Amino acid sequence: MTESDPVTCLRGNNLLDQAEIEALFRDMESDRVERKAVYANKREEIRQAICAFANDLPDHRRPGVIFVGQSDDGACAKLQITDDMLRDAGGLRGDGKILPFPVMSVSRRAIDGCDVVAIVVQPSEQPPVRIDGRTWIRVGPRRSLATVEEERRLAEKQLWRNVTFDKRSLPGATLEDIDLDRFEREYVPAAISPEIRRENSRSTVEKMRALRLLTPQGVPTNAAILLFGYDPQNFFPGAYIQFLRVDGVELTDNIRDQKEITGTLSDQLRQIEELLRLNITTGARIGTVVRSERPDYPLDALAQIVRNAVLHRTYDGGNAPVKVYWYSDRVEIISPGGLFGEVTPETIWTNVTSYRNPAIAEALKSLGLVERFGYGLMRASQALEQNGNPKIKAEFNQTFVLFSVGSNQ
Repeated sequence: MTESDPVTCLRGNNLLDQAEIEALFRDMESDRVERKAVYANKREEIRQAICAFANDLPDHRRPGVIFVGQSDDGACAKLQITDDMLRDAGGLRGDGKILPFPVMSVSRRAIDGCDVVAIVVQPSEQPPVRIDGRTWIRVGPRRSLATVEEERRLAEKQLWRNVTFDKRSLPGATLEDIDLDRFEREYVPAAISPEIRRENSRSTVEKMRALRLLTPQGVPTNAAILLFGYDPQNFFPGAYIQFLRVDGVELTDNIRDQKEITGTLSDQLRQIEELLRLNITTGARIGTVVRSERPDYPLDALAQIVRNAVLHRTYDGGNAPVKVYWYSDRVEIISPGGLFGEVTPETIWTNVTSYRNPAIAEALKSLGLVERFGYGLMRASQALEQNGNPKIKAEFNQTFVLFSVGSNQ
C-alpha cells in the first residue's frame, strides 16, 4: 500500500485517505489516536487500543488510528519498520484474542519525514468487542476497562441490520428453548473474565444480550440455539454430523458403522473427536534397529478438519449435515456450503480468515474447541506430513467443500 492509497479494507464512507491520516498524526488532542514509540513489547497495549477503537464508545462512527513509531508527545521515534512487523501487526486481527473480529488495516506510512505503522480500526457493528472476556474502551486520552454501564451502552449500539446468519433472530424461538443453566455454567466463565463476573450483577438475559446471543428485543439468535439449545435439530434439521465407516473404497460397499451425531455444536465436536479416536488404528514398522508405531491417521489432523467443517458450513437453506465418511483407504469430510468471503482454493491453506459464522466462531474459541483462527488446515497438513500421510486433497463446489485424507498404511 503506497502513501497515497486510501485504507481500502474499511467499509462504507469510513475510508481514510492520506490527508486524514496525516491530520490525525499531527493532532495531539484527538481521542481517535493512540501512539506507540515501539512495537515489540507493546503488542498487548496495541490489542487493547484496537479493541477500544472498535467499541467506539464516544460514537464517533469514524475509524481510530494507532501510530507505531510515534512517541506520546508527537515526536518521531525513528523506528525501523520491517515487513515482519507489518505482518505481525496485521495478524492481531485474526489471532482469536479480539472477538468479534475487528475490521482494520495495517500499512507503512511516511508522514513529515517519520516512518510509522498506521493501524486503522473501524467501529464495530457488533459491540462490545472483547479481549479474553474484557471490554476495552476509549474516551479522550483514557483507555480502560468498561464498567457495567458502559458495556450496557455498547450493547445498545449493536446494529442488527445486515448481520450474518448466526447473529440473526430465530423466528419462533424463545428463552425456553435455551439451556440457560448450561450457558451460565459453561459459557459465561469462558467468555467473561473473573473480575468482570465478580463486579457484574447482570441477569442471564443481559449477559446473553451482551454476548450477542439475544437480539435487543430478547429473541434468541440462530447461534444461541445451535450453541445452547435443548434441541437444535428441531430448528435446524441438518445441523448434525453423519459418520459412516465403509468396508471398501466406494460408498456402495458394505457399511461397517454409521452414526448421526446431534446436540449442540460443542457436543457434536466432542463426540466426533472420540469417535475418530476409536476408529484410528496403529500399525507397527520394524526396522533393523528401531520398532516404531504410527496411527493410520493423526487424530489432531482429522479433528482440525472436522472443526473447520462445522465452523464454516452453512446452516440455512438446506438439511445437509457435515459428513465424515471413513473408507478403507481414506477419510472424506464434506462441509455444506462453498468457500466464503476472501477465502479461495489457494488461500484456504494459509491463515486467511473470513467467517460465515463469526458468533459461532467466537463461542467455539471461548469454549476451547477452536485454538487459533485460520490455522486449522495448516496444522492438519503439518500433522499429516509428520505422520507420513499424503497431502490433503480438496474439492471446492458452490454447494460444498470436500477434504480427502489418505491413509499411510
